[in-house]
Amino acid sequence: MRPRKAQPFFGRHPWVRDSGIDKVLGKVQDGDAVELISDKDRFIAYGVINRNSHLRVRLYSWDQDAPLNDAFWRSRLERAIQMRRQLGMLREDSGCRIVYSEADGLSGLVVEYFAGHLVMQVTSLGMFKRLDQIVAILGDLLQPKSISLRGEAGILKLEGLEIEPRLVSGELPESPIEIVENDLRYEVDLSEGQKTGFYLDQRDNRRVAASYMPAGSKVLDVFCYSGGFALNAAKHANIAHVHGVDGSGPAISAAQRNAERNGLDNASFEKADCFDYLKARVDAGDQFDAIILDPPKFTKSRRTIDEALKAYFHINRHATKLLRPGGILVTCSCSGNVSREEFLMMMMGVSQKTGRDLRMLEQRGAAPDHPVSATCLESEYLKCFIASVG
Repeated sequence: MRPRKAQPFFGRHPWVRDSGIDKVLGKVQDGDAVELISDKDRFIAYGVINRNSHLRVRLYSWDQDAPLNDAFWRSRLERAIQMRRQLGMLREDSGCRIVYSEADGLSGLVVEYFAGHLVMQVTSLGMFKRLDQIVAILGDLLQPKSISLRGEAGILKLEGLEIEPRLVSGELPESPIEIVENDLRYEVDLSEGQKTGFYLDQRDNRRVAASYMPAGSKVLDVFCYSGGFALNAAKHANIAHVHGVDGSGPAISAAQRNAERNGLDNASFEKADCFDYLKARVDAGDQFDAIILDPPKFTKSRRTIDEALKAYFHINRHATKLLRPGGILVTCSCSGNVSREEFLMMMMGVSQKTGRDLRMLEQRGAAPDHPVSATCLESEYLKCFIASVG
């Protein structure tokens, strides 16, 4: 490392950027395990190098007696799985994230569990090079019915990787499987869907948000995807009706099937552009008792943070205008590059521009199977605010 660049990594931060590296000693191939050494020749950690990426080295082990061998990867995976078992999340019919990248000390690897099936998302060269090892260990520890592989195009490009989604072991069911969350049954299509097929991080937020819905209320769920927030409101709150809107036709079809699967006739769904829909409802003078905003990621880098905040402002301003006095706004951001403070400042602007009081009742994050690493605060990405609108 260059002088005065090592402190964050002695502090166990896992990302060493190219600007911190002085030189590479020896013949090293991208994807190889390396030792990170300070400018004073002091051992810092073991990591994996990738000269195609601005994250030049991803760190995994700070114990000089624990190199990155099969025993190390097994111990990390065992630890991650055991925590989810301890939380009671690994059930035959459950959905659960069993590996969450940096938060589980496995940078570049996400693994989700859906009723006995595993979906892996690989976003680093180091994990891709060790894919066979990881698959074998997961197979031994969990005996899954299948393991599927996915990537995320934008991140893979930065890593110099190309990954085609594919089945790597077992057999995929011919039709969507079913998982149970908050006493609701959802279909999960393991061959399709966004990210790894279903958004597990909002599990607790969906249930808590429902508890704030006024009795007999009229609820709007915008960016509803397959109906998670809407169906929790329909089942767990004494509401009159919830209407879900999403720009994806397949997502709306899945939401409708999920409502039928749970026998909920107080939920309806519509395919529409969510930005246009909100504006049209404002123009029509519609009013709601509760509105949920759970949009997709609006930015993947700090370079486009201003555009993202403008988009959040736009939808939250319209939602605030649509709420009756005393209404409930549930507003979320899964953009990790947007900090909690920046989101709150944006909401302050919404309050000022609309002339409505926004009182934050709860500030929430992701479910416990998406933990936040104390030495990699970038692993906190999800914000969920529940507000009373005056």
